[in-house]
Amino acid sequence: MDTMNLVESLFRWTHVVMGIIWIGHLYFFNWVNSNFAATMDAETKKKVVPELMPRALYFFRWGAAWTWITGLVLASMVYYQTKLVFADPPSGQWGAASIGMILVVILAFVVYDPLMKAVKDTKAQAAIGFVLTAGVVFALKNVAGFGFRGTFIHIGAMFGTIMAANVWMRIWPSQRLIITAIKNGEKPDPAVVAIAGLRSKHNTYMSVPLVMAMISQHGTWAASSFEFTIPALILLGWAVTFWVYKKGASVKGF
Repeated sequence: MDTMNLVESLFRWTHVVMGIIWIGHLYFFNWVNSNFAATMDAETKKKVVPELMPRALYFFRWGAAWTWITGLVLASMVYYQTKLVFADPPSGQWGAASIGMILVVILAFVVYDPLMKAVKDTKAQAAIGFVLTAGVVFALKNVAGFGFRGTFIHIGAMFGTIMAANVWMRIWPSQRLIITAIKNGEKPDPAVVAIAGLRSKHNTYMSVPLVMAMISQHGTWAASSFEFTIPALILLGWAVTFWVYKKGASVKGF
């Protein structure tokens, strides 16, 4: 038996299942529950929110945690140990540039978080985020020497890391305050509601390109000039997300 292949398969299975749990709840919150919540009066919210949201947020946050952990293990097994991350795997060599770019991916939240706090306009946030992401794509290829597969999976990893940090450091702490206030019959702090909603929306927009990064590892059609095709796919994912937000707001109950 190929033990390493079995272990990789088990981690990949866990990664996908945990990702479904996490992203499924993310889409429920943003495209279903956000529109439903607007139809509830204060008394209904006081009954529904303290029972529904803690249960949903439990699977949401732990799905995020285990998706990130298993993703890190898979990156090590599939890309780092085999050097598959490089444009030319047999001759690719680890060095300061390649290790530095991986640290950029892992630590991106350190730049993202204060930047999103400083920039209030959401369109400006999107524009800055896109330019910085395109810059990371360029650097992964031209500085770190990563190939298409290595570059795109690390863009997905960067989005996933920011998203998981948002869940645990911004969304979940904010939601605890919101749920407690509603349970006590109080009005939640608007600033807390705003940060929870905004970061959840950011996560939704990042999730669609993230899924593309996960499934496109054999999509050779996108490998040519991928410093352009990857940013184009991100824009396409954001356009689809924007459309689904609009569609979700138009769906009505009976």
